[in-house]
Amino acid sequence: MTDPEVTRADAPASGEDPQVVPVTEAAEDVVDPISFDFVPDIRLIACDMDGTLLDDDDAVHDDFWPLIEDLHSRGIVFCPASGRQYYNLRERFEPIADHVVFIAENGTYVVRGDTELSSECLELADAHEMVRVARRINESGGDVGAVLCGKASAYIERTDDPFLSEVDKYYHRLKIVDDLTAMTDDEVLKVAIYDFVSSEQVSAPAYASFVGSHQVVVSGEHWLDLMSLAANKGTGIRHIQEALGLTRDQTMVFGDFLNDLEMMDEATYSFAMANAHPTLSERARYRAPGNTENGVVRTIKSVLGLS
Repeated sequence: MTDPEVTRADAPASGEDPQVVPVTEAAEDVVDPISFDFVPDIRLIACDMDGTLLDDDDAVHDDFWPLIEDLHSRGIVFCPASGRQYYNLRERFEPIADHVVFIAENGTYVVRGDTELSSECLELADAHEMVRVARRINESGGDVGAVLCGKASAYIERTDDPFLSEVDKYYHRLKIVDDLTAMTDDEVLKVAIYDFVSSEQVSAPAYASFVGSHQVVVSGEHWLDLMSLAANKGTGIRHIQEALGLTRDQTMVFGDFLNDLEMMDEATYSFAMANAHPTLSERARYRAPGNTENGVVRTIKSVLGLS
């Protein structure tokens, strides 16, 4: 076992996984970008957005854009993998949108260029019941808002400014309707719940009856995502690997929160950010510097030996 302070790992023997650098519990530790004494044949890099690629000001580091150009010239596909809406992601990456693959809505919608690679939709009856649960939380003294996330748009019925300011961050196409349970003219990818108190402590227990039949995922301190049982970022990664003829050994992923868990299982080179949730850190093989330290870009450069 390598000492936690060592940031190099030996090359794996054929068929074996690379040696794992232990993930310590102290998220505030200073973490340097890992390097190997070999350059892995990475062909796909998937990266969460909030808390991972983006800093705490919701910004991408300036070094990211020239790195993406370098990766593209080397035949390496970059994939934003997020709980955000596809249209939000496409707008964010507009200069390179035709050269990346998007995992949107936490794996329920995978798009390459303008081509859908996969989607996992909810039954409308289930989506409507999830909305009714949100209403009951509020009737019991909670403070939540529901977003019905469709392929064509997202839909909300709550319209106060505090809720709108949170929803606007993630949904480029957004429609206000009188009654979400009357919405029937779009395919629903997921239902997202914004909890002003705590998604993990308040909303998740309220949706316990859906566990087992659906994915109930704490995707942030205030966000809870309700999706098809088959949907997660990991299945999204597998769909891309199958479409491009790639393997786990050719895949690198980065994440920070619980909606990134399954993604860690689909890549030999899986990285938890230094600011990651402890459960995610335990699942990943390696650590990367935090999102405020340009950890994704620095780690990619270090692993691939790029200047």
